[in-house]
Amino acid sequence: MTDQDFLAAFEACALPNEGFHHRDHVRVAWLYLQSNPLPVALNRFCESLTRFAVAHGKPDLYHETITWSFVFLIHERIGRNGASTTWEEFAAENPDLLTWKPSILGRYYKEETLRSELAKKTFLMPDRVEELAVR
Repeated sequence: MTDQDFLAAFEACALPNEGFHHRDHVRVAWLYLQSNPLPVALNRFCESLTRFAVAHGKPDLYHETITWSFVFLIHERIGRNGASTTWEEFAAENPDLLTWKPSILGRYYKEETLRSELAKKTFLMPDRVEELAVR
């Protein structure tokens, strides 16, 4: 499936939820960031992801802190590596972004923070920054 077909199927909620995994989330965010500035891509991804979850009977699945954090990390990697790579190249260069458990977010957030209701509804800043700075 081409990138555009994949994105169109996601936006139409035509992809099966059971087959839409973390790697697919990263791919969609990467695609939005390829053609939109960060604020627009973030907004489109959040709206589309929420709509996808609702369409598949999982309205409470959306998690704002996780979603925003991954979009910011993907955006940073695009800035470092250039926006002209293909999805396959981006995925090969950034395997740490594609692993769900353990997630790269463990470097930035305490587990209890990501499990909190506040983190689910509101983007929270990383809370392991001081721990990282000491290393």
